[in-house]
Amino acid sequence: MNTRDPAALRELFHFIDGKQVAGESGRFGDVFNPSLGVRSGRVPLAAKIEVEKAIASAQRAFPDWANTSPLTRARVMFKFKELCERHYDEIALLVANEHGKVVSDAKGSLQRGLEVVEFACGIPHLLKGEFSDNISPGIDTYSMRQPLGVVAGITPFNFPAMVPMWMFPIAIAAGNTFILKPSEKDPSCPLRLAELLLEAGLPPGVLNVINGDKEAVDTLLNDPRVAAISFVGSTPVARYVYATAAANGKRVQAMGGAKNHMVIMPDADIDLASDALMGAAYGSAGERCMAVSVAVSVTEKTSNQLIESLAPRVRNLKVGASTDPQSEMGPLVTREHYNKVRSYVDLGVVEGADLVVDGREASFPKQGFFIGGTLFDKVQASMRIYKEEIFGPVLSVVRAQNFDEAIRLPNEHEYGNGVAVFTRNGDVARNFAQKVGAGMVGINVSIPVPLAFHSFGGWKSSMYGDMNQHGPEGVRFYTKVKTVTARWREGVSPGANFGMPLHK
Repeated sequence: MNTRDPAALRELFHFIDGKQVAGESGRFGDVFNPSLGVRSGRVPLAAKIEVEKAIASAQRAFPDWANTSPLTRARVMFKFKELCERHYDEIALLVANEHGKVVSDAKGSLQRGLEVVEFACGIPHLLKGEFSDNISPGIDTYSMRQPLGVVAGITPFNFPAMVPMWMFPIAIAAGNTFILKPSEKDPSCPLRLAELLLEAGLPPGVLNVINGDKEAVDTLLNDPRVAAISFVGSTPVARYVYATAAANGKRVQAMGGAKNHMVIMPDADIDLASDALMGAAYGSAGERCMAVSVAVSVTEKTSNQLIESLAPRVRNLKVGASTDPQSEMGPLVTREHYNKVRSYVDLGVVEGADLVVDGREASFPKQGFFIGGTLFDKVQASMRIYKEEIFGPVLSVVRAQNFDEAIRLPNEHEYGNGVAVFTRNGDVARNFAQKVGAGMVGINVSIPVPLAFHSFGGWKSSMYGDMNQHGPEGVRFYTKVKTVTARWREGVSPGANFGMPLHK
């Protein structure tokens, strides 16, 4: 593997109390340019004491920020959105150069994050409570939503702009202070977003960014000053985050892994379904929690047509550098992840699946972490390549004989994140939506990610916790309800009442 002279590496930092802060632990992680296969920087990995400084900064900032009017907080979000749009190309390039997704995809992911910022700009309305007038003579009842305090988000490498922006805009607009622990694989984008928020008028300490590994995560999970944890990542880590944080009395939403299925019915337009699968399976090199990794084709005829339609498309995928405008798919994020994905392709061959297109032999630049699109046919539900999340450009086609068998596959799978059906039959589509066991459903939509004013979340091992990301669920997650019953009595007191209070 090529490396640069360590002296020339870009030194990254933490962002605490509105300032860039150098790491103190002496430990660093390497940041790579996946298209070139070279180190581009190094990021400090925080020790416990550094995380505690970030928590203390957020705790100091909380009282004043919580007492800031929702309208003022919304105006900061409006300004932040404007600054992100002004620096759109810069932010997208940071994502492309450290994650490896092509620039057009990086821009799309930033836009989806900004849609949550737009939603958060409506926080004065979203925080409105309920009011009941004169529920009993002289008595009113009303509710209000108030912030939790210091909250934290732990985010994955695959969306260094979008997933943090699922969390901190709503949390901060609702009056909380926020600590972001982004992936150490591509931290430059989250750090830049923090700088732009400060420029937008956010007071120092309201958003802190701390880089790190398990030591940083464990500190956030165990520190009693942190009231809530939002997490997106793999299922084993999601389980750990949920169990640890919940045991410490924290509110938790932990999004885990996925094995998203797309069912292709015999009446579907095969070319339309194939085009949808190309983007859903191979976009961002399959490094999406909503990527379709299993295509379930119903009947042998449909299966044969699907393979015939898909195979040339997969072979002709333009794989190249993330900044090359001709590239349709960029590299994987690290050499380690490349080795993991390649090992699953090897495993699929050993397990007896039919390797229709071998991404290991595709044409792509040799210096980066590249693997081509891979297509397996005749995959069985007993195979590991079907059961396990690969998180790479590997699509498995499973052949089903009928609708019941097709819907049974996602329903019996460990994961229940997203699922889709392609059909022209409204009765089939409605049946599918009602009966399938997943949190997000697409009907002739391959990647059914809800827009920001709805909520994102899966079922089963794809999610731990009670509330989903962004949308109304996000507002509920980052606030607590207080209900007030008020009486303003005039005249003589009726005396003590030792019975159950009743309203007449």
